[in-house]
Amino acid sequence: MKNTFGNAVSMTIFGESHGPAVGAVLDGLAAGLPVDEAAIAAAMDRRRARGDGLSTARTEADAVEFLSGVYEGRTTGTAITLMIRNLNTRSGDYAKTADLLRPGHADYTAYAKYEGFQDARGGGHFSGRITAASVAAGTICETVLNGLGVKVYTHIAECAGVQDAPLSSAAGLVMPDPQPGHFALLDASKEEAMQAAIRAAGSEGDSVGGILETIVTGLPAGIGEPWFDSVESELAHLMFAIPACKGIEFGAGFGFAAMHGSEANDPFTMRDGKIATATNKNGGINGGITNGMPIVFRTVLKPTPSIYKQQHTVDYIGRTDAELQIKGRHDPCIVPRAAVVQNSLTAFGLLDLLTVRYGTLAQKHGFPKCKNRK
Repeated sequence: MKNTFGNAVSMTIFGESHGPAVGAVLDGLAAGLPVDEAAIAAAMDRRRARGDGLSTARTEADAVEFLSGVYEGRTTGTAITLMIRNLNTRSGDYAKTADLLRPGHADYTAYAKYEGFQDARGGGHFSGRITAASVAAGTICETVLNGLGVKVYTHIAECAGVQDAPLSSAAGLVMPDPQPGHFALLDASKEEAMQAAIRAAGSEGDSVGGILETIVTGLPAGIGEPWFDSVESELAHLMFAIPACKGIEFGAGFGFAAMHGSEANDPFTMRDGKIATATNKNGGINGGITNGMPIVFRTVLKPTPSIYKQQHTVDYIGRTDAELQIKGRHDPCIVPRAAVVQNSLTAFGLLDLLTVRYGTLAQKHGFPKCKNRK
């Protein structure tokens, strides 16, 4: 099992859904960087469930404890180890159906890979609970990026068939900060319809999915590698580490299939003395490398597989067909809570790419000016 990702900046995750705690080790940060615990708490609040019918009834305080790497609000330059205790587990909810494979879950694949030794309670290490640690670690990275003038913003582009306002409607790319207890939306008036659709599915014992869209501004041109560590490949790798993510597209994405080259290309232009593109259909990336325009990508999250409708399955111990009625506490939709997860992992991935390009000193002092050969 590989639980570490990153090159110059790395993140290791650990823990299980019903274990004592989940956590992360974040390595590769310069010494003296601010660790904004208020920003971390706000991000954790956006991810946590509220037991309001829109998310799981399993509510956790999600207080982040730092075991190493942080002293008096600053990084020490050594590995940051953080932990979030699991305080509200009910493993008994899974006992009666422990031998029945949950459709859409990793129960069977985990059994096939780990030969029955995995901790299956609440999904174990496959659970979305682990993303709490990713949010805490990624928010530290986001604070560093903010200090460099880089802003990461993720909104719910679509949920249960209800669409948010398009990104182009955000005048001047000024995005509203998500408010506690509310969805991350460009148009707040869309939240009521989204909530109604989620509640309707939940009342029927079902679930819904959606689309998240992320935009990143302030990145200089020249970040990323042309092949295996392209900006797209690193971000895609991280997005698929979010449970339920089943697809990603950058810029115009799958819309390119219906275009001619004359429509798909972004013409170059001079803007305020700098090279820019007149459009941004390629999502700020050419050849795997940032071109200075905003990075734009979207992910699709499938409906939560834990539903209360009766489903056909298999008893993998008895090797017989069976019927499953899932118990326990589950989200009718994870999209609203996943927005901050996507945001945090994006910040982590981009800080890694920036550090590969410029080194840890850039984390504190900014990007060096590019010396182009004439």
